Amino acid sequence: MHKPDPKSRPPTAAARETAVEGQALNAIPWHSLSDEQQILQQLGTTLEGLSADEAATRLQQYGPNALTPPKKPGFLAKLWAQLNNVLIFILLAAAIVVAGLQEWIEFGLIIGVIAVNVLIGMIQEGKAEKAAEAIKAMLSSSANVFRDGKRISVDADQLVPGDVVAIKSGDRLPADLRLLQVTNLQVQEAMLTGESVPISKNLIPVAETAGLGDRKCMAFSATTVSAGQGLGVVVATGDNAEIGKINKLVSEVKNVKTNLII
Repeated sequence: MHKPDPKSRPPTAAARETAVEGQALNAIPWHSLSDEQQILQQLGTTLEGLSADEAATRLQQYGPNALTPPKKPGFLAKLWAQLNNVLIFILLAAAIVVAGLQEWIEFGLIIGVIAVNVLIGMIQEGKAEKAAEAIKAMLSSSANVFRDGKRISVDADQLVPGDVVAIKSGDRLPADLRLLQVTNLQVQEAMLTGESVPISKNLIPVAETAGLGDRKCMAFSATTVSAGQGLGVVVATGDNAEIGKINKLVSEVKNVKTNLII
């Protein structure tokens, strides 16, 4: 694998102005771009990576490379979310009526149905919270990145779009990368694509509509390098990465209606 050219310079202010002006990074189909220089220019960077100052500026602009934690409501909020349902209110009204009639068996049955429904709903909500925590645990804690032309190790949450990252066998990907150089690179992407075998990566662009599994010129955050090595430029971090989109979907799951009240 070729090393970055030490003669190349960090991007100038003019170059940065051309970097994705007026267009969101995640709207660009990085997997369909074929020219390495075009990719780097879009991101306002070079193979030498960003300067420390530019990286700090982008960190302020894009935020840390971390997933937004899901909101965790308290017990009473969870309980109310399960009780706040028209059918539950009807059952409660029925329970009051049968209690007034001293029909204690029917009263017990109705209260039992409500209790079971609430219990199932809270268990389902707890599973969704655990799923979000499991996704966060998949993220890498560090990354080998080029800054000011030097290869250094930084905390993964300090990565920003435009950083040039080196990856090798055993690494967990710290962000979504558009690959620039690969040497027998294989990545395990089962968590994203469902493929049970590692994917052999290359630099060949694909159609904009290609699925994640077909984007072999890309490497995605939280997946694992099973063989080889490569060099890629960060195109998405945190919630904008593919794993971040999954985390957002999991976090936004609404309270599930159980079979008892459907």
